[in-house]
Amino acid sequence: MAGVYIHIPFCHKACHYCDFHFVTHLRDKPQLVEALKKELELQRDFFGSDRVETIYFGGGTPSLLSEPELRQLIESVFEIYDVIDEPEITLEANPDDLTDEKLRQLKKAGVNRLSIGVQSFFDEHLKWMNRTHSAQEAENALKRAQDYDLSNITLDLIYGLPKLNMEQWLENVQKTIALDIPHISAYNLTVEQGTPLAYQVKKNRVQIPQDEKVLAQFTYLMDELKSNDYVHYEISNFARECEYSKHNSSYWLGKKYLGVGPSAHGYDGSDRYFNPADNKRYLEKIGKRELPAKWENTTNQDKLNDYILTRLRTIWGLDYGFIEEHFGSKELDRIIKEVKPFLNRQEVEHKAGILTLTRKGKFIADHIAASLFKIDN
Repeated sequence: MAGVYIHIPFCHKACHYCDFHFVTHLRDKPQLVEALKKELELQRDFFGSDRVETIYFGGGTPSLLSEPELRQLIESVFEIYDVIDEPEITLEANPDDLTDEKLRQLKKAGVNRLSIGVQSFFDEHLKWMNRTHSAQEAENALKRAQDYDLSNITLDLIYGLPKLNMEQWLENVQKTIALDIPHISAYNLTVEQGTPLAYQVKKNRVQIPQDEKVLAQFTYLMDELKSNDYVHYEISNFARECEYSKHNSSYWLGKKYLGVGPSAHGYDGSDRYFNPADNKRYLEKIGKRELPAKWENTTNQDKLNDYILTRLRTIWGLDYGFIEEHFGSKELDRIIKEVKPFLNRQEVEHKAGILTLTRKGKFIADHIAASLFKIDN
C-alpha cells in the first residue's frame, strides 16, 4: 500500500510559529494546480505495482482550493495510479473556510477526512498566533462538519504557548473530547528559525514556558485522553481504536509515499527526495516537463537512524527482527547494549522482540532515539 501527498502552498496569512512553505497570495493558484496534475503524470511509474490507499492534501491551506480544482486533482490520482476502493482522502482546513457550501463541495469532490487546525479554543491564543479564525468559528466548523457526515476529523491543538495556563489547557482538551472528535494531534510549540516567533523570542518579547509547565500539559493530555479511550499511537497523535490516520501512519511504518508540489517530500521504499520550496522554480521545472525532485544520498546508516527515529515514536516500536534482517546482527547487538540504561530506568520496555517507549520514556523520546543512532567514529 502507498500514499500520495499533495502540497498546496497558499495561506490567508502567516501564523507566527509556522515554517512550512506557503505564500499569502493566490495569483499562481490556477497554474500550480495544473503543475500538480503534470507532476502526478510525470511520476506515473513511482509506485510500480503498489496500490494507493491514501491521498492527503497538506500545506499551506488546502481548503483554499475550489471544488473543481480539488476534484481535478483527486481524479488525476485515480486516473494515473491504481487506487483502492474507498481510499482515505484527507484535506487540511482552517475552521473559517468550512462554510456549509464549502463542506458540500468537499464531500462532492470525494474528501472523507478533515484535518482541522483549531490550535486553541481561546481567542487570545488565536490572536497571538495570528490565526484567521475565532474560537467560536472553530467550534461551529467542527459541529457543521459532523452534520455533513464528515465526522472523520483530526483536530490540531498546540500546548506550551506562552500565555496558555493549565486551566485553559484543560478546557481545550475537555472541549475536544466533548465534541466527540475521533483523532487528536497535539503539538508542543516549537521555535522554528526564520519565523516571526523566533524573532520575538530573540528580542525577548516572548518568553517560552519552562519545561515543567510544558510537561504538566503533556501529562494531563495523555491522562485525560487515555481515560476517554483514546490510543496514544504516536507521540503527538491520539485516536480512538481503528481511527488512526492511515496516511500519517504510512510515514512511520516505512510505506512508500509520493509527494507532489513545492517543498513536498517523497519516499520510494528505499530513498527519499524533496522538491524545492519555491513556487517559481517548481512551476518552471514542471513547465519543462522535468521533475523538480532532488534525491538524498541515503546511506545504510541513515536508513537505520531514520527507522529508529520514526518507529520509536509509535506503539509499533522497534522490531529487533527487522533490524537484524535489514541492518545485521552487529547493529542489533549495539542497540541492545545502548538501550540497557533506558530499560533499567523503565523508560522503554521490551516484549516479544519489540522495543517501545513507556509513559516515562515519552517525555524524552528524542533523547532515547538519538542515543540509539548509529554514529560513524
